[in-house]
Amino acid sequence: MATLPNLLPKLAADPSGRALGLELPPGRLIDSTDEGAWHEPLLWHAGRPASSGNWARLGALAARAGLLRVLVDVGDSGGGPEAWPLMPGRMSYPGDHDAEEVLAELWEDYTADASGVDDDPEELAETLAPFGREWPGLAPAPRLEADPDARAAEVADHFLDDGSWFEEPRLALVPARRSADIPAAMGWTGALNYESDTAVLCSVLRSWEDRFGIRVVALTFDRLVLSVAAPPTTMTEAEAVAAEHFAFCPDTITQGYHETLRAYAAHAVLGQRVWSFWWD
Repeated sequence: MATLPNLLPKLAADPSGRALGLELPPGRLIDSTDEGAWHEPLLWHAGRPASSGNWARLGALAARAGLLRVLVDVGDSGGGPEAWPLMPGRMSYPGDHDAEEVLAELWEDYTADASGVDDDPEELAETLAPFGREWPGLAPAPRLEADPDARAAEVADHFLDDGSWFEEPRLALVPARRSADIPAAMGWTGALNYESDTAVLCSVLRSWEDRFGIRVVALTFDRLVLSVAAPPTTMTEAEAVAAEHFAFCPDTITQGYHETLRAYAAHAVLGQRVWSFWWD
């Protein structure tokens, strides 16, 4: 995958990051992958739990060093990043994929075999309503209601103050060009059972970054959590976005609390500042 120059190796000799203009707490560099040690660190994460305000304080300084923030959970059932099956060698470049083509293909592949709804055409039709088997196309971009980076900081602080979203959140830094590229840049494979090349999914995240002001705020072993600066404000908009979510991650709907696209749109998309995805 084509990335920015990786400055993480400098932290091996300068753990505080002062040479990069940073003031980092003690932490660790992660270079372990599913196939052994990678030739350079894939991410750094703090050794102590993240707290409210950490995200904002690290912001612009880290970005100037080509390092972008994300929260990682080191205490969930999949362990921390050092235990995740990171596979950077499998990743292509997100910019090499077209988001609408990716979503259309995923939608058509899934609806063709109805694999998530026990091969029942009637149940599939109910799940997909108001749409049919044909890909409905990309949702329009709503109006931004907040600065995307400010919204990401707000959402990160909410997670850390609330305490129920993650077991042991740590602030991490990943060398990436844009927030949407973070999962591929670190070789994350939380969606491995659905798509082995995470960069394909990151192409969709890039499109959501452009249209909805998303930022990748948190990753666990198999969950991806986004902040949203331009959430849909009408049911028509929300249903169109829900169709994209279904193509992107069917498990979010077929194995979630909301078993139809309409219900998911109403409760998990309409006006929501957080989008969360989980793959079985």
